[in-house]
Amino acid sequence: MTVDIVVPAAGESVTEADIASWYKADGDYVALDDALLELETDKASMDINAPAAGILRVTIEDGTVSVGDVIGHIEPSDQAPVPAQQAAEPPPAESPTATPSATQPGGHPSPAAAKLLRERAIDANAVTGTGRNGRIIKSDVPSAASVPVAESTTEAPTEAPVEQPAPRNAGERVVRRERLSRLRKTIATRLIDAQQSAALLTTFNEVDMVAVMALRSEYKDAFKEKYDVGLGFMSFFTKAVCDALQQFPLINAQFEPDAIVYHDYCDIGIAVSTPKGLVVPVVRNAQALSFNEIESAILGYAKRGRDGKLTPDDMAGGTFTITNGGVFGSLVSTPIVNRPQSAILGMHNIVKRPVVVDDEIVIRPMMYIALTYDHRLIDGKDAVQFLVRIKALIESPTRLLLGV
Repeated sequence: MTVDIVVPAAGESVTEADIASWYKADGDYVALDDALLELETDKASMDINAPAAGILRVTIEDGTVSVGDVIGHIEPSDQAPVPAQQAAEPPPAESPTATPSATQPGGHPSPAAAKLLRERAIDANAVTGTGRNGRIIKSDVPSAASVPVAESTTEAPTEAPVEQPAPRNAGERVVRRERLSRLRKTIATRLIDAQQSAALLTTFNEVDMVAVMALRSEYKDAFKEKYDVGLGFMSFFTKAVCDALQQFPLINAQFEPDAIVYHDYCDIGIAVSTPKGLVVPVVRNAQALSFNEIESAILGYAKRGRDGKLTPDDMAGGTFTITNGGVFGSLVSTPIVNRPQSAILGMHNIVKRPVVVDDEIVIRPMMYIALTYDHRLIDGKDAVQFLVRIKALIESPTRLLLGV
């Protein structure tokens, strides 16, 4: 009896997904819990694992699917089938123009075979596939090292291989077209919505980072040894933001046509750059977390984001967002509010600049910080005082520990 592969539910508002890629091909043997394919929703990407061991049968190879759709099934089997021997003899030299058979060069490689081909720098077109419909399987690759990239002739053995790509002209103008991912479409839609549905304004301040950098330099090794996580700047700013949000609750609120929705907690979204776009997982109840708990949460999200393992639940909610363009070298920017939130803090690059301290010009590591906010709800006075409070806490980080 076959086992269906069903598109799972991926959050309350997620009803559709795009099939990004199949890791396994139709006819491949898969073990229990093997990753079969990658689904891409409007919030995150996720892998679908094999519900049973057996032979994979793909019914929907690509396109958009809905939650509950059957996209394939598995014919249960306890062990992988033994690869067929290379039954077909090499084509005789006197008939090179014979009609190709089921085992022919240039077949589509399985994922395992493709990995070996890349590692050994072997052209797939030079390998004879013995799998179904000429598919190149893993056992075909070891014997492929001696196969030339192109068929040679005895008359002109010194000629360049036919398949060698022609060099690109220096002035060649290349245009490529790639499919827009569902995640990128959603990001684009939400950014336009944020710009058009709110009265966004940005205010700036600058922070002297010397105290935080000295504190971090003094204790980072002990912190790492005790908590097994690095001490970064994000935990300082997250704690400072939580303190400032509690002093200025309007910035932690949401605007509705006939009401203001306040939050007595701080669920802080941390913008994370992934290979497929910017995502914002949420550190919940950040106001009650310690430095090491915040750093561990952010590190976990960053790793899952790079591996495509973030779930819609990881990004649900959030009352305020922090984004750090400084990790990419940004000096100053105007971040866009993550709707339906009302404000977002932008951190930037730390640059040594001459500043005046006690009527003397000194060199200090300075960072610009920016607050973009919905002016329908938040007045300029509140926004400026919010940044001033963060500046005070970062420039005197012991105040974070003392709560003053």
